[in-house]
Amino acid sequence: MPSSFRVCLLTSACLLAGSALANEFWLQPLQFFVAPGATLTLRVLVGANFAGTHWTGKSSRVTQLAHFAPTGFTDLTAATTATDTLHPVVTLQQAGTHVVTLTTNNAFLALDADKFNSYLKAVGLDHILLERQKRNSLQLPGREAYRRCAKTLVFVGNPLASDTARAWSRPTGMPLELVPEQNPYTLKAGASFTVRVLAEGQPRPGQLVQVWQRSPRQAGRVFKLYSNQNGRVLFRLTEPGEYMLSTVRMVPATLSEADWQTTWSSLTFGFRPVSGR
Repeated sequence: MPSSFRVCLLTSACLLAGSALANEFWLQPLQFFVAPGATLTLRVLVGANFAGTHWTGKSSRVTQLAHFAPTGFTDLTAATTATDTLHPVVTLQQAGTHVVTLTTNNAFLALDADKFNSYLKAVGLDHILLERQKRNSLQLPGREAYRRCAKTLVFVGNPLASDTARAWSRPTGMPLELVPEQNPYTLKAGASFTVRVLAEGQPRPGQLVQVWQRSPRQAGRVFKLYSNQNGRVLFRLTEPGEYMLSTVRMVPATLSEADWQTTWSSLTFGFRPVSGR
């Protein structure tokens, strides 16, 4: 692991009781590897330790559900949010790596001072604690607007080393997103994997990214990385299984209902190492 990245184990402090904001939010396909023409149901999950339950948010919370296929873009928002309950379904026709993204609008929450300060520390937002201290507001409640961004990569067909479309590597326009620079579905075991952290399309240095991994052969694990000056984090894909990367950003809000605007983002994919030549 490069020395420019700090890595540390997740502590129990990240499991903040009583605050839904401490939970991750992600898209979980029933399968990450499917055949061409497959119709795939995506679960929208929220929870801790990469073990979630169905998100109970209404379809009205969704601002966009999008499918980026190797050959083009489809906006699925209207068709998927026609009912109150969200059950995204996507048909994957072409071989290659497909991307599905989900973005929500804001929900609002107010926490008393102690709970809000503990929450900030638990999710690595110490700079907001310092800002509250500068504002002499550590003893005031925290009024927060929060929104969610989730992205998943699904592979269709057989792995191909060449992928001229590279839909998986392109920013999708979400407020906060994790953008791979290599296709995980074409990598060998132990290969380096780099992801950019973009906020409003711009690289975010010093951004905390949690990497969750669960493998059939071992218990799930999680570690933390901090993005470098170009907004990149790098680690190695050593074990087959399912991966989730997550990050959260908080800035002063421009809304009358909140003091802080929080954006959460996640990226999920499967990893099944390709054989060497």
